[in-house]
Amino acid sequence: MPKKPAAGPRDERGVLAARILAAAREAFAETGWAGTTIRAVARAADVDPALVYHYFDSKEGLLDAATTPPARWLENVANTWATPVDDLGAALLRLMLGAWADDEIGPVLRAILQTAAHEPATREKLRRVVESQLIGVSHLDDDERRMRGGLISSQLVGLGMMRYIWKVEPIATMTEDELVAAVAPNLQRYVSGALDGKPDQ
Repeated sequence: MPKKPAAGPRDERGVLAARILAAAREAFAETGWAGTTIRAVARAADVDPALVYHYFDSKEGLLDAATTPPARWLENVANTWATPVDDLGAALLRLMLGAWADDEIGPVLRAILQTAAHEPATREKLRRVVESQLIGVSHLDDDERRMRGGLISSQLVGLGMMRYIWKVEPIATMTEDELVAAVAPNLQRYVSGALDGKPDQ
């Protein structure tokens, strides 16, 4: 778990900590672990570097905090898995689209996906989150749950990369309803349809 930011001078509400985290997410996403420095993050956040250490102890602590999904998003994920099975594909897709549009959750997802490609600790965190939180087809036995959940996650993560990070057209500018119409049926097949090429029973 990331260190909870300590109380700072004249900053009881964590305003400076949030600003530091926002700058860190941008830096880790754009330049990776090797290219990100505490001094550069502090400069982008317009704070003294000592304040970054005050809140997060180290560069490792800063990375951990910057790439930890907000608890309310994980709660939303868990609640969405309780959707009736026949509606689950569309519900998962709308959950993902809403998360990327959220001012708090979207930057975290971007930092996680872009940093995980070249930073082992973040990649391991992403793997744990996917396996423990994003694979929740509860009506199945464990092996099939993991297979179907993995396929669902691959679709959602791939769509997130195409739309929000690489900004590939026309995916980047399709409306939410257009994406749901095009993608949700495939997600629904991963939830409850046949995966062996044979028609559903």
